[in-house]
Amino acid sequence: MRLVALVLLLANLAVWFAPGLIPPVTYEASAGGILPRVASLKVSDSSEQAPLPPTECVRVGWFDSREDATAFAERVGEHFRIEERERELPPLNWVMIPPQPREVALSQFRDLFSRGVESYVVTEGEYRNAISLGLFESRVAAESVLEEKKQQNLNVVLVNFPRNRIGYALVFDVEPARETEVVQAVEAESHSNFDFVEIYACEGVASPEKNP
Repeated sequence: MRLVALVLLLANLAVWFAPGLIPPVTYEASAGGILPRVASLKVSDSSEQAPLPPTECVRVGWFDSREDATAFAERVGEHFRIEERERELPPLNWVMIPPQPREVALSQFRDLFSRGVESYVVTEGEYRNAISLGLFESRVAAESVLEEKKQQNLNVVLVNFPRNRIGYALVFDVEPARETEVVQAVEAESHSNFDFVEIYACEGVASPEKNP
């Protein structure tokens, strides 16, 4: 019994005096009096860059070829890119003998050729086997030929000939407040012969065709 009582006494003494033997844990406050947030410990990502300043676009056209557009842009001396678009042109006025059976069309074509009349047989499309007597930009000129052929007792009609072509436009990406300067340079170089010269806010900056 005395041994058990001694053991219990030593255990009580250990519980009572042990906390004083353990050194206290201290915390060092930050300069602001609070611990730093996790977000402030995040390592900055060098790949995150500030957004590029907005740019304005000056667009001019049309050019008949990519080479023509490039040569003009190099004379202006600004960064540029080229846009390729299909554009609709005013229809031509087509004087023709309407479609007929191929053998009949070929026979009539040979007769016209022997008389020195310039013509050809249409080989495809809506007017296949018609005989073309001329395409004209001028409506007046087409009507004049139409009347001439009618006087020759030819069954002729006048129809529209739709046409599209590829056009090329130049787009210059310029800093804000330089739009007028670039437009003036473009007009001076072209003598104001373009179909359009327009300014608008660029939706995105594309790689230039060439950096002069």
